[in-house]
Amino acid sequence: MIKVAKKLFLPVLMAGALFAGLPQKVQAQESPMEEDFFKIMRVPSPEGTLLEVGGLVILPNGDLGISTRRGDIFILENPTSPKPHFRKFASGLHEVLGLAYKDGSLYCAQRGELTKLTDTNNDGKADLFETVYAWPLSGNYHEYSFGPKIAPDGSFFVTTNLGFPDPWWHATSLVPWRGWMLKISPEGKMEPWATGLRSPAGIGMIDGEMFYTENQGDWVGSGGLWHVKKGAFTVHPGGLRWTNQPNSPLKMTQQQVYAKLDPRFEKDAKGGHVKPENRVKEPNVTMFDMKKQFPDLQLPAVWLPHGILGISNSEVLKIPEGHFGPFEGQLLVGDQGQSKIMRVALEKVKGEYQGVAFDFRSGFQSGVLRMAWAKDKSLFVGETARGWGAAGEANEGLQRLIWNTRIPFEMKTVKAMPDGFEVEFTSPVDRKSAEDIASYAVDSYIYKYHAVYGSPPVNAKKLAVKGVKLSADGTKARVLVDNLREGYIHVLKLDGVRAKENYYTLVHPVAYYTLNSIPEGQKLALSEVSTRNSAAASATSKASKANLTTGKAKGGSAAKNTVSKAPATPGKTTAAPKNANVVLTFNDVKPLLAKNTCLACHTTDKKQVGPGFREIAKRKYSNQKIVDLIHNPKPENWPTYATPMPPMPQVPKGEALKIAAWINSLK
Repeated sequence: MIKVAKKLFLPVLMAGALFAGLPQKVQAQESPMEEDFFKIMRVPSPEGTLLEVGGLVILPNGDLGISTRRGDIFILENPTSPKPHFRKFASGLHEVLGLAYKDGSLYCAQRGELTKLTDTNNDGKADLFETVYAWPLSGNYHEYSFGPKIAPDGSFFVTTNLGFPDPWWHATSLVPWRGWMLKISPEGKMEPWATGLRSPAGIGMIDGEMFYTENQGDWVGSGGLWHVKKGAFTVHPGGLRWTNQPNSPLKMTQQQVYAKLDPRFEKDAKGGHVKPENRVKEPNVTMFDMKKQFPDLQLPAVWLPHGILGISNSEVLKIPEGHFGPFEGQLLVGDQGQSKIMRVALEKVKGEYQGVAFDFRSGFQSGVLRMAWAKDKSLFVGETARGWGAAGEANEGLQRLIWNTRIPFEMKTVKAMPDGFEVEFTSPVDRKSAEDIASYAVDSYIYKYHAVYGSPPVNAKKLAVKGVKLSADGTKARVLVDNLREGYIHVLKLDGVRAKENYYTLVHPVAYYTLNSIPEGQKLALSEVSTRNSAAASATSKASKANLTTGKAKGGSAAKNTVSKAPATPGKTTAAPKNANVVLTFNDVKPLLAKNTCLACHTTDKKQVGPGFREIAKRKYSNQKIVDLIHNPKPENWPTYATPMPPMPQVPKGEALKIAAWINSLK
């Protein structure tokens, strides 16, 4: 087994080489991380209260309204003070997964209706409960409802989940307007707005336009952020069942989708339902492909890659002016499963939204479901694990995210260009590192559009970086990229770029740009950009030295310095058996676990979205069996976990075997 001291020695040498020649002050500095700029503070809840937050809203006086999935509504008075006070405003409601304030009343989406709550006698408690509009229910457990969000004209938007009947893997609209976004007037008149929604927990009114986030599931290869225009079809065909209604804003049907894409309503020889699995040997059909056949299909403005930028995307919220420094005007998106928040920057290209997503802040105590801005410009974060599991040590809670006014070295935004991307930074970059194309890497891939739960990344391709043009002030880099692909996620990795002032690395060096359309405009000539590539120069230098050494040895002069080896003893091997006495540690496999998104749902010891690795080890599967289950999971083996693991055939067998060997070492 390799000793820890030896493992640490090489990075120390590498760090020394990297910073050789830099000022002593810079050598001693370590690049800060997200927690060095954004602090998470816990807001204590009343003793005996399980605060599984379903909705948050700031009231005109700065107090915080809180709804819970257990049916309570609280008012948190002086919420940013050291001793905030909880006051129960209402109780006995049905799974309140959203909250809004308008004209002295609170509005909430219960499972089956939009409800108005008013305190008419000013005693601090709601005494008047009015149904604004009620929608049908079948009684299925999965028929959650979310919202409301208030539109500029004073109307309300709510979203409704599809149901999970038997079999659960085909999410279904069992009654009218399930899987829809609904617009409801203050007088209670309902207007169906759009369909294609599957599990739309993240609903947001952004500059007067509706957006929502979707979670991975059947027909949904990965989570994402959608702009929802009236009459749009977003992704899941379940809600298309009701487009024959006279007030439906679109006429597209389920049959049209099923004629092009197999709905996978398969049965076995005994008539039992067969769970659809990923088919490897079939053409990869994407949403971008189907958009050409179904104009009403609304592509996600931004894909949020599953297991990387969350697994259960939730609230979408705009950063107001004067909040969170360089990121004002951008969007934050929460995630319930990974207990974190992502950052999104949008732009319009050819009349449609598209843009880029980054990691922003992880480490919350439970699943991030709701967010709201406090009067002091901090961010309230409402949390719940809800039985599905979430990263963090708690099952529920309320926290605040506070910016310390220091500017992190980040990619502020990424914009599409006719020949690549323009990256804008929050502070000037070191010119030598930023003009080196070895500092950049770009990959692209996409997901299947099929009736299977989730999708592996498909059609992956590495794209060549041809050149970089840095702005005069060092805050923007125009990156020329070969073979851009419309309809694909483009992953930009800027591991080599450093800050000018202190040579820091980027806090988050990876960006995920959804390139639905390549913009028109002037392309740069190679004569205008830097094509310097330190990696290529280093490789050439090493090759030259190797050739020189080989040549000397052949000529005889270098042969004097060679060491002759004694012949091997007959019957004995001269090399140790491969992998002999090697015990993998968590640090050995952590890069593989992170790369293949295993850490999105699993920890070593704790039950999270999926079982802990140590719990898996107790099953005593062989290494090969674990590999098989990674590639083709069997959710029936873990019936107490609500979220099934999607097929992961993209995990290379060699990497899967290393992960399996480490898991089995835990037993």
